Amino acid sequence: MNVLVLNCGSSSLKFQIIQTDLEMIEKDADKQLAKGIIERIGSQALVSFQAAGKSAVKHVTPLRDHKAALDHIVKWIISADALIPGIQSLADIHAVGHRVVHGAELFTKSIIIDNAVIRGIEDCIDLAPLHNPANLKGINASRELLGTGVPAVAVFDTSFHSTMPESSFLYAIPYQLYRRHKIRRYGFHGTSHRYVAFRYRQLTGKTREETNIITVHLGNGCSACAIKNGASFDTSMGLSPLEGFVMGTRSGDIDPAVLEFLSHKEGMSMSEIDTLLNKQSGLLGISGLTNDMRDLLDEAKDHQDRRATLAINIFAQRAKKYLGSYLAELNGADAIIFTGGIGENSAVIRQRICSNLEWLGIEIDEQLNVEKVGGKEGEINSKKSRVKVFVIPTNEELLIARDTVRCVLDVPRKI
Repeated sequence: MNVLVLNCGSSSLKFQIIQTDLEMIEKDADKQLAKGIIERIGSQALVSFQAAGKSAVKHVTPLRDHKAALDHIVKWIISADALIPGIQSLADIHAVGHRVVHGAELFTKSIIIDNAVIRGIEDCIDLAPLHNPANLKGINASRELLGTGVPAVAVFDTSFHSTMPESSFLYAIPYQLYRRHKIRRYGFHGTSHRYVAFRYRQLTGKTREETNIITVHLGNGCSACAIKNGASFDTSMGLSPLEGFVMGTRSGDIDPAVLEFLSHKEGMSMSEIDTLLNKQSGLLGISGLTNDMRDLLDEAKDHQDRRATLAINIFAQRAKKYLGSYLAELNGADAIIFTGGIGENSAVIRQRICSNLEWLGIEIDEQLNVEKVGGKEGEINSKKSRVKVFVIPTNEELLIARDTVRCVLDVPRKI
């Protein structure tokens, strides 16, 4: 089965085509046939497409909306330029898998998309006003271009965290606000946390019930997940992806009184404060330079920039704080797993987060840590470390494709 995996942002559209079926899933033999991204939708869009085993094709073209962007992708997929094995026409796209950020309490697992599911995703817009509308644009565009006869599946970032107990997901505000408006911690990056937990079990031979780990997803968005007996027990993101770690442009945890203080002192509206906390804070806000950790590390190393160094230190300290709290919640863990763009590629950040934790049984091997960059997978702990430390590159698109196959064939998922 050839599955088109779509991940729609407000002005971007990422895709992959993954060939998979139940037998390939069982043998871990899925094949990525093509991938690409379109950025700056709504103006002169930046396009990058790549078929497996070939060089990337990049160009600029005006694309007014997500439907036009998906149409551009589809035309390339079936073109003579792409020459994707097994793809000659639209009939060779057998299903579509959509990443959807927020499923609230309505959707606790991946599901075939129909009109009722679309209405449910729309009902979650209040909880994810920046994300769900973009996800719906991708769903509607694919239904228009490919037709409703091509099965489509929604895979939710929040669903992996639906196993959290009330003690983890409730906020200490009047309980009727949860009952009335479902204000609670939902958590995100669920597909990423789920994938690396699955991959950890493959590497170690452990069963789901034996899996007691902490997964740390570090990218422009960052989150951690305490996984107990293979299920999400606690996670750092909350009602929205704003809570938790310091991130690229998001503040992470902040005293709620700051909002009223800013409104009073700066005359800011709630909308302006929301923009400040989501798009102008985090690494960017502290450093005043950039939200890119690579650039901050270069500035700190080459120019000893004080605020770049400060941003890096705060980032690592916040991550360490969550790591310690989850070790306490789980009564220890068998492993810590780093993933995401920063988690997979920055040996410096991993070292800083894990430094001075020897008393908790965590010790990094400096050489192994440096070797595991650029998508390399493996252990980075020293032989003396009681807690294993892994780097495992995430693969959310693969899980979306696999969930799509299972939903289409009505087969329960194993991961």
